[in-house]
Amino acid sequence: MSRYFYITTPIYYVNDKPHIGHAYTSIACDALARFKRLDGYDVHFLTGTDEHGQKVEKSAITAGVTPQEFVDMVSESFRELTEELNLSNDGFIRTTEPRHIMAAQAMWDALIAQGDIYLGSYAGWYSVRDEAFYAEDELVNGFAPTGAPVEWVEEPSYFFRLSAWQERLLAFYEANPDFIQPEGRRNEVISFVKGGLHDLSVSRTTFGWGVPVPNAPEHVMYVWLDALTNYLTELGYPDMHNPTFTNFWRSGETIHVVGKDILRFHTVYWPAFLMSAGVPVVDRVFAHGWWTNEGQKISKSIGNVIKPVQLVETYGLDATRYFLLREVPFGNDGNFSSMAMVQRINSELANTLGNLAQRTLAMVQKHVGGCVPSNTARIEAVDAPIEAAIYDLINKVRPAMEGLKFHYALELMMELGRLLNEYIDAQAPWNLRKTDVPRMEAVLYVLMEGLRCLGICLQPFVPRAASLWLEQLGVAEDARLCIHASAQYRLHSGATVPEPQPIFPRFEV
Repeated sequence: MSRYFYITTPIYYVNDKPHIGHAYTSIACDALARFKRLDGYDVHFLTGTDEHGQKVEKSAITAGVTPQEFVDMVSESFRELTEELNLSNDGFIRTTEPRHIMAAQAMWDALIAQGDIYLGSYAGWYSVRDEAFYAEDELVNGFAPTGAPVEWVEEPSYFFRLSAWQERLLAFYEANPDFIQPEGRRNEVISFVKGGLHDLSVSRTTFGWGVPVPNAPEHVMYVWLDALTNYLTELGYPDMHNPTFTNFWRSGETIHVVGKDILRFHTVYWPAFLMSAGVPVVDRVFAHGWWTNEGQKISKSIGNVIKPVQLVETYGLDATRYFLLREVPFGNDGNFSSMAMVQRINSELANTLGNLAQRTLAMVQKHVGGCVPSNTARIEAVDAPIEAAIYDLINKVRPAMEGLKFHYALELMMELGRLLNEYIDAQAPWNLRKTDVPRMEAVLYVLMEGLRCLGICLQPFVPRAASLWLEQLGVAEDARLCIHASAQYRLHSGATVPEPQPIFPRFEV
């Protein structure tokens, strides 16, 4: 029986080019999507671009082009990012696509049918940068809590009866304790909702770049009602009986991965919209932290924005992917430091893993004729705990990945790498080749098995390097799933392996 898993990045707002925050979210989602595929799930991984709203319209005017020309240009840079980062996304959605406009209008009609949208007028503070409304008591020295400038807006508006959903949302959070992650973010949202909810303005009339409101063409939808619906559009909404929607949204496991700045939209507005529209609520929303650059807040005005393509060109793709998910626990804020990056590359990828693989495979090539050694020759008691650790790796990595503890999953792999390095140093197969060849083969076989299981677990994080790693062990492409990281699928003694190549080179400053 198939197991289904649906994972999404937020759709990225096209008022600017991709930066490290976009790359971070995308790589995290990609790692989890790849792991779930390896673990036997049917996965759908979605990313894309959010292309409506007042901010986009203003950016287009500044650039001297039409909004559509502007979003076509910037959206393409995000599509290129998926290739630059080697993402395995199954879909790329744009909110200017006809299928999405139809879905957003269907969501609107569903909310209208439930009596949860009414016509009124809005007078209050609005931040164009945040695309968010703020109450007077939320402002800090005349600015939004995010530091963004606000402007006073008065216009006719449709409202969503968010105030009517306060108790239902609190009951939902209590019944679904894993809905908001990590735990600290959950407490933050519950506190916000308990503080009281106001009805939400969900249409605008003072600009025109948005999804037209059905039967009220002078209104366009509030960008967040439009944008959030993208997660359903991709699965065929409003047809909730098609197999894709049924498998991935109704029957499957669903998760949105977002930055902490847009948590409220995903955990307050979105579940209320879904419940009102009669659509099942997503299983989990996981909010990650922000990055600083060498200890400084990242800002265009300072000029320290980190572009993903520059990281890849400088350090390599797999090293960039590895560092971003290894450096800090997912959910916490992180600091990018070139020194920390080089240290991770050299101490962990090059020394712990790369050196282990090179030493082992060079000896196999030189002293065992380039064939997998015997797996029965001179096994000793010292090998048993090493083999136990090798075959237990996947059982430890799986729950870490389920909890989006990417840094810990990688630490588990590093622990095994360090253990295997200690083992090779203690057993010294380079000496055994002179005194006890059968024992040398037994040690090299244990090491190759360790490399094989490590290689399988590394695939979601460093896919290109892990593929080369497994090729050098002679592991067939159809033997690289999580299920294969066990003793049952051991390497076959006598099988030929290719000449080893360096996989994780040192970074020379």
